Amino acid sequence: MSQGDLTLYDCLTAPSPRRARILLAEKGVAHTTVAVDLRQGEQFTEAFRAVNPLCTVPALRIEGGPVLTDNAAILAYLEARFPEPPLTGRTPEEKAEVAHWHWRAEFEGLLAVAEVLRNSSPAMRGRALPGPVDYAQIPELAERGVLRLQQFFTALDTRLADRPWLAGESFSVADITAVVAVDFARAARQRPDERHPHLLRWRARLAERPAIGPA
Repeated sequence: MSQGDLTLYDCLTAPSPRRARILLAEKGVAHTTVAVDLRQGEQFTEAFRAVNPLCTVPALRIEGGPVLTDNAAILAYLEARFPEPPLTGRTPEEKAEVAHWHWRAEFEGLLAVAEVLRNSSPAMRGRALPGPVDYAQIPELAERGVLRLQQFFTALDTRLADRPWLAGESFSVADITAVVAVDFARAARQRPDERHPHLLRWRARLAERPAIGPA
């Protein structure tokens, strides 16, 4: 699908823009990419603040329209403009199930990884939360994040014991957010193992999707 009016502000090393990249790829939507070097602090420059005052990626610019500055807005926009294939379910029941597991993947998975990294990494000292405001690290949150990730892996494994995808029979945005969380957990030295056979099977299946690839 050719859509030259979309520009994604991206960073290949960060989990949040990876979610947006996967969404666009699964929808088959062409777009322009602008790389933002987070390690060099490019997100804090005046040039990028003019794009996104929140100083975060991803950001999706729509020619002649707004700049969408978070994955929730990007997902809502892409689902409305490019409804096929649906990534948030078709029936009311499916939509509810996808929303539930998508929320859990964000809260129990991605936020747990963020707790570990942002509250323990020397590179994140004073940057415990993303955005333009500095916040001090809280080491106890890093310890809690590790425990939360282990519970997250267990919850995913249990859920996937009798179904191919998190929300049931169809691949959805819940799987996208969950796999990004699982993969990025390696940065916090946490990963699923032989205790999570169903989770590992699911991850192997996701590796066959070009938009996701191997872990």
